[in-house]
Amino acid sequence: MSTMSYAVSDSLTMLRRNLKHAVRYPSMTFAVVMMPVMMLLLFNYAYGGALGAGIGGGKYIDYVTPGIVLMAATSGALVTAVGVCVDMTEGIVNRFRTMAISRSAFLTGHVVGSLIQTVIGLVLVIGAAFATGFRPDATPVEWLAAIGLLVFVTLALTWLAAGIGLVAKTPESASNIPMPLQFLPFIGSAIVPPDSMPTALRWFAEYQPFTPIIETLRGLLMGTPIGTSALSALAWCLALTLTGYLWARTVFHRTARR
Repeated sequence: MSTMSYAVSDSLTMLRRNLKHAVRYPSMTFAVVMMPVMMLLLFNYAYGGALGAGIGGGKYIDYVTPGIVLMAATSGALVTAVGVCVDMTEGIVNRFRTMAISRSAFLTGHVVGSLIQTVIGLVLVIGAAFATGFRPDATPVEWLAAIGLLVFVTLALTWLAAGIGLVAKTPESASNIPMPLQFLPFIGSAIVPPDSMPTALRWFAEYQPFTPIIETLRGLLMGTPIGTSALSALAWCLALTLTGYLWARTVFHRTARR
């Protein structure tokens, strides 16, 4: 077998390990999936009447769903950070390093495993949105584009979370550090239009990474204008993916030399 074949085989082994952990210990995955669903129900039924009046017509569930779906993607970062940190602090990684296992397999297994779990969570959140009245008018091509964007941003955040898990000292700190990522969409266009915010906050909301992603998702699913948001969204996703990937690999290899 070639080096690449060994790396792929070892990565699949690590992927199976992480998915088995998720099945055997589903509490964290369940909590991460249920939080966006609860937020969706809360904003739609408790605050939707008041907030929906300021979005310029249309059902509030149609406006808020893309933002909550993105929040579900950011929530998956928590699982990755904690999983990587637990493996690092419990010593299993040191054991892996004494075995004939590709060095890239550990991180790849965690990232792909978390990506799969997060995508399942996204499906559940979208299903809950449909159950509460979400009615997109996207074509099949637009749905594929929206799904591709969600997978891209999930991959980017998962690599960032892997780096967080490597540098965190305890699983508790690994679960706390990604929290700003989960709530950053709220300081964007997820819940209300940035135009309704104070000047300084509006400037931040318009230029932070998640706003163009939300606007692109909203445009693809609901037919609202996208403008340059799609290019900005792809640029942010690419930058975050490369940053997270390079950071995680650098930290992992640095700890191997200690």
